[in-house]
Amino acid sequence: MERLYIDCREFPSDMKCTVAIAADNEKELVDAAVLHAVAVHGHHDTPEFRVEIRKAIHKGNPPASVAA
Repeated sequence: MERLYIDCREFPSDMKCTVAIAADNEKELVDAAVLHAVAVHGHHDTPEFRVEIRKAIHKGNPPASVAA
């Protein structure tokens, strides 16, 4: 099974968040990413936001750096 991840570095912000979250399944990853986004970035947990989170999922492991 291939890992899935979401990387905050892909979404530049004033906070310059460097968190990357990985999981073995989409539900677990989306749940963790939404918790992070709500607690740290002030987003609201809505069905529409979860759709956007799913669009940011990648297969594999987060890279050591991301393109600027």
